[in-house]
Amino acid sequence: MDFELSEAQTDLAAGVRRLCEGRFPLEAVRRAEGADQVVDRATWRALSDAGVFALCLPEDAGGAGLGLAEAAVVFEELGRSLLAGPLVATHLAAGLIDGADDGSTVVGLVERPDPPPTAPDGGSPVPVLVEHLADLDVLLVLSELGISAVDPSSLDATRLRRPMDPLTPVWSLASLPSGAPVAGPEVAKWWLRDGAVLTAALQLGAAAWSTDLAVAYAKQRVQFGRPIGAFQAVKHLCADMAVRTEVARAAVHAAAVTVDQPDVGDSMVAAAGAKLLADEAALANGRSCIQVHGGMGFTWDVPAHLAYKRARVLAGQFGTAESLAESLADSLAESLDGEHPG
Repeated sequence: MDFELSEAQTDLAAGVRRLCEGRFPLEAVRRAEGADQVVDRATWRALSDAGVFALCLPEDAGGAGLGLAEAAVVFEELGRSLLAGPLVATHLAAGLIDGADDGSTVVGLVERPDPPPTAPDGGSPVPVLVEHLADLDVLLVLSELGISAVDPSSLDATRLRRPMDPLTPVWSLASLPSGAPVAGPEVAKWWLRDGAVLTAALQLGAAAWSTDLAVAYAKQRVQFGRPIGAFQAVKHLCADMAVRTEVARAAVHAAAVTVDQPDVGDSMVAAAGAKLLADEAALANGRSCIQVHGGMGFTWDVPAHLAYKRARVLAGQFGTAESLAESLADSLAESLDGEHPG
């Protein structure tokens, strides 16, 4: 197994970065802050024209026929751009939902545990939160039992006025209908795995962006006659950010390659580890980036908060830190039991 990016993968990443810098600069992305709809259909079409949603579809189905390793490289660049919208859901739905691959259909996703959680006092079920509802053409409900489709316009939902991420609008509803089945538990299982890897790639991109932003500011901000990057405390913050990013990058790329070549390892374990490390990198780097910016880092104008808030949102998708750590611990225990039976 070769974890080093190939020339084609490097070129693919560079091409997506140029696309994002040219078509989706941060100032353009931020124009949708606080809006009900953050998905620009022209933007979505541009992403589909670049092959983002059909990357992993077979060529005979109109896709690029690439693997998750290439998709992870692409999604890292999308995460670096803080691009808004249900990117992972639409990518996963390509080939299953008409129009997802060509960008004509925006697909959302909500994970539903079985059974649904109830309030701590044993009362009514916990409300369901749905992201990007006003932008969606199709809402998919994902659980270990399978995948079902729901018409977004049929839902009686309430918009939350202050969501965590101003570029991720959220709606609350009391419950979700069962929907129309579109796939069974086998497809749901690999969606949970691939969704974790792609979300980890988004987190990796955000972690890298936070590092670059902090380093650039540390070089230009002068205090006591010297750039603040010359002070050891700030150096350590930036160095730790770079290390966390590279550790997460290794884990994400390894997980994606393991999915493509499952004979070399447990892809579910690799995906859980990648998501755990990428979540940690994105969250910690977001906090450190704000700290490097000092008092102004907490202001709305400085974009550092956007990466941290996006990281908080993505950290709750396709496995939380607690569930992922528990899953990895269980896998380790099973492995040790296998080595020492009885």
